[in-house]
Amino acid sequence: MLAPFLHMKKNDKGFDLKAFLAGTGKGRMLADYAKSHKIFLQGAPADAVFYIHKGKIKLTVVSKQGKEAVVAILGAGDFFGEGCLAGQSLRMASATTMAECSIMRMEKAIVIGLLHEQPAFSELLLHHMLSRNIRIEEDLVDQLFNSSEKRLARVLLLLANFGKEGKPALVIPKVSQETLAEIVGTTRSRVSFFMNRFRKLGFIQYSGQYDSGLEVHSSLLNVILHD
Repeated sequence: MLAPFLHMKKNDKGFDLKAFLAGTGKGRMLADYAKSHKIFLQGAPADAVFYIHKGKIKLTVVSKQGKEAVVAILGAGDFFGEGCLAGQSLRMASATTMAECSIMRMEKAIVIGLLHEQPAFSELLLHHMLSRNIRIEEDLVDQLFNSSEKRLARVLLLLANFGKEGKPALVIPKVSQETLAEIVGTTRSRVSFFMNRFRKLGFIQYSGQYDSGLEVHSSLLNVILHD
């Protein structure tokens, strides 16, 4: 997502957007995290915005009855935790790494200052938020009108970055069938049935050991395009 903004990475005050997002300094910290690390928990104070340099994270919500749902999966170039900028005092979801990640944490006050003073940063964050809004609308349409098989195919393609800038990732980190079922809104048994079907049709295949990753082929688009 950063690439379209590199041509304006420096403004008249010498602000370098790429360097800012890649480095550490006052109010910001870049750190590496292992898989399954909790970046923040639902109900925790919302006091910072995060930017993903590498890896994928999932945002999950737990109901009062204890039911968990995956509400988003984000990857390199995405922001998360931006709700604090709109007055959100507590986190509405938990953020957990799905693979090894490199993530920048920026304090709320620092981000607010950048929004006022640095047009390049403001445009990057606005682009992200508009893209997220479009994605949420697409998810809603997908949930309302598509079958669970098509919804699963779309999730796998999104995980592999099909339709995004840059080349798709042929191999994506292993995602549990329980997590996929939570995203799709179906049962684990249905996910297992469709995953086996996709594998037999050559749309996906496991890379090396079952736990090491999943190859997603562009032919999986046929599931979504076929009526």
